[in-house]
Formats: sequence, structure tokens, C-alpha cells
Amino acid sequence: MRITQGTFSFLPELTDEEISKQIDYALSQGWACSVEFTDDPHPRNTYWEMWGLPMFDLHDAAGVLQEVKACRAARPQHYIKVNAFDSVRTFETMRLSFIVNRPDTEPGFRLVRQDAEGRTQRYGIAGYATDRPAGERYVAAS
Repeated sequence: MRITQGTFSFLPELTDEEISKQIDYALSQGWACSVEFTDDPHPRNTYWEMWGLPMFDLHDAAGVLQEVKACRAARPQHYIKVNAFDSVRTFETMRLSFIVNRPDTEPGFRLVRQDAEGRTQRYGIAGYATDRPAGERYVAAS
């Protein structure tokens, strides 16, 4: 199952050159870029772990792409995304976010049913990845 979160998630994987162009666009808009990673891509898990600090006042995508490559080298079996934050007053929000790395296999999610008071049934989703401890959730395909 392919996780579809963020911009471009329904497209094929972006090349480093395409990633660089998107970062250049974000920087041309004055947005600050950051790199984040996780091994639990649950849709409600909006706070991924930051790789370094947000990069303010950059004018070239090379600095952000260098951090993406370093994160890929350290966390090859994690989801990695680039965020572009607009700090202009009245916006102050993420304007662009896209995945730049995925694990070799993406196990997906299962539907979980809970019986509640009366005959009420509630549904939620749970990631198959969380059946294993953090750091062991994705293994390289042999």
C-alpha cells in the first residue's frame, strides 16, 4: 500500500532534480524549508521527527537537498518529507509538504472496529507498521 500524504503523493517518486526544483520554488516564495522523518505515517501523526532545524534565509535548494540526502543515509527505511513554511503574518502555516523517501515496503493500515455503548460501533485505523517496535518497523527488502 502506498501512503498518499502531502503534495505530489499520487505521482511517481520525484527525482532529486525535481525535488530541487520544488525547493527552489518554495525558497523563491520566501518560505522556510525543513526536513522531517518517521516510521509511523498514520494520517493523524502530523508531528514527524525533525532532521536538524528549519532552514531560514536560504536562497539555493542545495542546502536543503544536502539535508535530505543526509537524512536518507541515516534513515533509509523511513518516510522523509520536505516542508515549506510561510511565516508571513496571517498565513503562518505550512504551504507545501511532500514525501521524498519511503521504505522499501509499505505495509499499510487495517480497519479496527470498536463496540461502544448500546449497539454503537466505532471505526478507526491502525498501521501494520506499529505492530513492531520503533526502529524495527521497516526492514530492507531482500
